[in-house]
Amino acid sequence: MKKRALVYCEHQFGSMDGKTANGLVRESGIYEIMGVIDSSKAGLDAGEVLDQKKNGIPIFENLSHALNQLGEKPKYFIFGIAPADAFLKKHERDVIIQAIKAGMNIINPLQEFLTDDQELMEYAKTYGVEIKDIRKPKPKKEWKIFSGRILHIDTPIITVLGTDGACGKRTTAVALEKELQKQGFKTAFIATGQTGLIQGAKYGFAMDAFPLQYMIGELESEIVRANETEHPDIIIVEGQGALSHPAYASSAGILKGARPQAVILQHAPKRKVLGDFPFFPVPSVESEIQLIEHYGKTKVIGITLNHEGMNDLEIEKTIKEYELKYQLPTTDILKQGAGKIIDQIIQFFPSLQGKKLKGA
Repeated sequence: MKKRALVYCEHQFGSMDGKTANGLVRESGIYEIMGVIDSSKAGLDAGEVLDQKKNGIPIFENLSHALNQLGEKPKYFIFGIAPADAFLKKHERDVIIQAIKAGMNIINPLQEFLTDDQELMEYAKTYGVEIKDIRKPKPKKEWKIFSGRILHIDTPIITVLGTDGACGKRTTAVALEKELQKQGFKTAFIATGQTGLIQGAKYGFAMDAFPLQYMIGELESEIVRANETEHPDIIIVEGQGALSHPAYASSAGILKGARPQAVILQHAPKRKVLGDFPFFPVPSVESEIQLIEHYGKTKVIGITLNHEGMNDLEIEKTIKEYELKYQLPTTDILKQGAGKIIDQIIQFFPSLQGKKLKGA
């Protein structure tokens, strides 16, 4: 049975900084999302806001409004905003205290660890609830550095990288995994960020909670563990940031730690500057492909689009232009599905072709 939850995303739902809430509404994983809190969109349907398709998840004015309207109180309060600085503002902290007093367990994806906050922990103890810091790393004595074990893995490894942060890499990776499973392939998914972990990913960790040296070793370790446990046909690694990004190093860690043989590149054609760093332009698809292939000694085999700010005609036109220019299959996963990219993945990896032919 899924855990009933409310997601807080004040003034950010459907935006870049609302990516955790956006992801949970599209794919709730171990939770049943009962509603989203965002006063700027109160009264609307969350699915309609995100994808122009109703999904029955209401958006509420505030926490009190949500609890009054829902009747049965959700047991979990998920903080669904992912700001660049990853720290609580005063009004956000006040809402978390309100949720604790209402008897709700707190799921915190920020780099500000609430379990280290004496006041909040006292509230949690008083009201009999738990606080879970998704990004909080395990004890340092358990951290791992690169061991080279991944060099002996024969299982195909693929990752979804992008030209910016919060441009849909995890959404695309999850969609690819679902379609591969639908076609009979056994997959292992490696989460590298807070949303995938909240959704209940069996393997992974929050990469940006570790120094780069240990980030690489921890990712290698998770992939090896998944491969030895699941014996998958293919391993899918969630991407983070962008290799060219001036502020984030996670993509470099993924290419070093996962050593993927193939990469899918996610790009938002209408985004001109980096989301949280507007003084820096979004790189071109061509330059990012060249950088990824050179740095990672890998191959970009497909392009997926984030259609923010685009209508259907613009999406179709862009797909045709990109396929002609880059000679790579291109699609919008949310609009057109993952089939075209799955076909390319199967074609690229001979071991998958064999399993497909056998109907595995």
